[in-house]
Amino acid sequence: MIINDKIPKYLNAAVLVAKKKPLKFMNLKIPKLQRGQVLVKIFYSGICGSQIMEINGHRGKDPYIPHLLGHEGYGVVIKNGSGVKKVKPNDRVILTWIKGSGISSSGPLFKFKNKTINAGPITTFSDYSIISEDRLVLAPKKITPLEAVLFGCAIPTGAGMVFNELNITKQSIVAIFGVGGVGLFSLIASKIAKAKKIIAIDINSEKLKLAKKFGATYTINLNKNNLYNRIKKITNNQLVDFSIDCAGKVETIEQSLKIINNSGTVLFSSHPKYNQKLKIDPFDLIKGKKIFGTWGGNVNPDYDIKKIYSIFKKINLQFNFFTSDIYNFKDINLAIDDYKKGKVQRPIISF
Repeated sequence: MIINDKIPKYLNAAVLVAKKKPLKFMNLKIPKLQRGQVLVKIFYSGICGSQIMEINGHRGKDPYIPHLLGHEGYGVVIKNGSGVKKVKPNDRVILTWIKGSGISSSGPLFKFKNKTINAGPITTFSDYSIISEDRLVLAPKKITPLEAVLFGCAIPTGAGMVFNELNITKQSIVAIFGVGGVGLFSLIASKIAKAKKIIAIDINSEKLKLAKKFGATYTINLNKNNLYNRIKKITNNQLVDFSIDCAGKVETIEQSLKIINNSGTVLFSSHPKYNQKLKIDPFDLIKGKKIFGTWGGNVNPDYDIKKIYSIFKKINLQFNFFTSDIYNFKDINLAIDDYKKGKVQRPIISF
């Protein structure tokens, strides 16, 4: 049971104060919880491309600066605001940007030296955080904290795309652009779906090696190969049935459309820079090619997280390969820089 003297008055946060600048550490007073809000002690947070885009200013105008960041993590419930029924104090929870059941509350506002510091319904770059009830999922009983943090974004999005949105069969040829966190779990899910061939495509040789380890039949380094010719050779001129884009570039989404056959499908989860537009030949669509985007793998987090975790445990997936790049909270700016430079697969922040 949580007692009053364990409920903190302040939280320590890494705050975005300006685009393309290091995050600034701030000690912020925790406001009174509003309806639907939950105070969570955070143990681990992930960093993904979405936060990097915000930091770099690639999402366009940001009217909320200065603001907190982070949308995936693992923690323990400390206190509930009014109306919360989904979780209770001491519950182990996964924090995810993907909406589930429960109250959808507004984000809290903080004060720092007479300035307002904004926060959304979920932020995880702090030792404590106020989270909207619908962004919390009860952690499966046997899941470890380091496994749990991956289920806030990378796993439900990557695996959800395959399990929920694509009809991959034993005859399917699948290509995956960008085998970082989301792409790698799409690859693993495609292997579970028993795809005939899985082609991993990236510009990072280390990521391609890891993709090979986890089931890629072929790997293609875009810096060293003519993509279309290589795909034709691998597929005996059939091209691919499904192309999953997780690379975050309009160029790779456009390349995805070129390498699928006339009954093929492109599914993308990536977030290209603000204001960039896709160039699509209408004749490709007339021939029967399909292209669409996904919002978090179309998952219901309250149901699908537990389901996907169970599937992965049945194949004895070793999560330690995805949780080895751990940084102390004080080194979060180093983690961000290492991720930008492609030195790490999925940085995890420890509090």
